[in-house]
Amino acid sequence: MQATRRAPLISSDIAGQPVSGRSRTRALLLFCGVAAIGYGVDLGTKELALSRLDVAGYVPVVGDWFGLFLTSNSGAAFSLGTSYTLVLTWVAILAATVTVVVAARRLRSTGWAWGLGFLLAGILGNLSDRILREPEPMRGHVIDFLRFPNFPVFNVADICINIAAGFIVVQALRGVRVDGSREQR
Repeated sequence: MQATRRAPLISSDIAGQPVSGRSRTRALLLFCGVAAIGYGVDLGTKELALSRLDVAGYVPVVGDWFGLFLTSNSGAAFSLGTSYTLVLTWVAILAATVTVVVAARRLRSTGWAWGLGFLLAGILGNLSDRILREPEPMRGHVIDFLRFPNFPVFNVADICINIAAGFIVVQALRGVRVDGSREQR
């Protein structure tokens, strides 16, 4: 029986399983899919919230523990920097979006594909509001509608950004780079 020669293993996926050099296409497709689905869900839920909820009216979903509360946010997280909406918009466009897209060009890691996909979905979801919503282009307010007690109101884009942070932290702790290679420790 003749031994078959296999391609060298260059990286590992989110579960630590080795993947071949062909993983770039899969990782890019996963990245694009996660970003598109997350972005679509964010836009869809915001439109539903706008069409079905009254501004500042609380709708309990799970008693007082979780509910819907439509509001708009001109600032960053936790309504900080409300007078810097234009600056926040440009930072999101230039720094965050460009950085994610440039990093995605080197993708070969499944974990990083998930993380960067969720990050891009969240950035684009809130950035779309900043660019397109009232009061004017590039100064729009982000639509928030999910509420826990004693916590700022948020949206699906914010959830995507937090999920992204989790994936990115896990990959960094595991020593997995964007290109799928591992740091030597």
